[in-house]
Amino acid sequence: MKYSIIVPVFNRPDEVDELLQSLCGQQFKDFEVVIVEDGSQNTCKDVCSKYAGILDLHYYYKENSGPGQSRNYGAERAKGEWLIVLDSDVVLPPDYLTGVEHGIGSDMKAWGGPDAAHPDFTPVQKAISYSMTSFFTTGGIRGGKGKKLDKFFPRSFNMGIRSEVYQELGGFSKMRFGEDIDFSYRIVEAGHQTALIPEAWVWHKRRTDFRKFFRQVFNSGIARINLTKRHPGTLKLVHLLPTVFTVGVIGLVFLSAAGRLLMYYCGNDQWRWLCLLPWAPIVLYSLVILIDSSTKNRSLWVGLLSIPAAFTQLMGYGLGFIKAWWKRCVLKQDEFTAFEKNFYK
Repeated sequence: MKYSIIVPVFNRPDEVDELLQSLCGQQFKDFEVVIVEDGSQNTCKDVCSKYAGILDLHYYYKENSGPGQSRNYGAERAKGEWLIVLDSDVVLPPDYLTGVEHGIGSDMKAWGGPDAAHPDFTPVQKAISYSMTSFFTTGGIRGGKGKKLDKFFPRSFNMGIRSEVYQELGGFSKMRFGEDIDFSYRIVEAGHQTALIPEAWVWHKRRTDFRKFFRQVFNSGIARINLTKRHPGTLKLVHLLPTVFTVGVIGLVFLSAAGRLLMYYCGNDQWRWLCLLPWAPIVLYSLVILIDSSTKNRSLWVGLLSIPAAFTQLMGYGLGFIKAWWKRCVLKQDEFTAFEKNFYK
């Protein structure tokens, strides 16, 4: 068996149906699928039964423990030379595994692939996808087809690792957020080669509304500090960009408010410039996002939605980073997450 595709699932049978349907159309056929139901109330067992005679499919149900431990559960039961970890909210193009097969190098021990928005995704999903992959947000930190701002580390929505290396390192840790980057760091620290395979891309739905998206990126900001504590020296300048952006936006808003107060108490318009000028960089950045996203998505509506998506992504991450820095680096508290229960349940 060449590949074992491992998918942790929590209350998402419809997503699993779409993923399994896309796996049926793969050009490369030497693979098995391991679905691990992580304590769901709304299970995908019936969905998996539909594909039992079409795919080499194995379904397991276990008590809820989070995605990382569910991946480990599946890895212990997988038979492939390579373990491919996917999120349940991805859909694969027909040549996905062909791209993996062609992209794996002889010395490669782990790899990751980029993601994209499907034409059928909702405008909000497309806007969120844009904010997570654009050079003008933090897309340069993640896997994509363009130039990177930082060394590439595979992410768990779309990553592969040799089975023996997975077992050697003990799989994913018990971190609730950031466990995939922690695993990638441990792979590299153990001396193994990782790489991006641009051809191994997936359609990735991500979050369906801005509230859920904020929770996701807020916890990602917290996870960055937790990762820095676990892996000293891994915090790079690019990881600080969302925090700098967040502080800058808040500072500009306060400057504008100060100008308005001065106008009110001084009783004249000489401070009007202080009300208006701080908004110039915010408006300029919003226009850049609008033009770039509208062009790439061929939709003005998606471009407009990309503005709040970009601000949610950058400021959510930045606020989580600041909170974690204060608690862990100043107050010396232990590792934590913020929206653990609500985010998953």
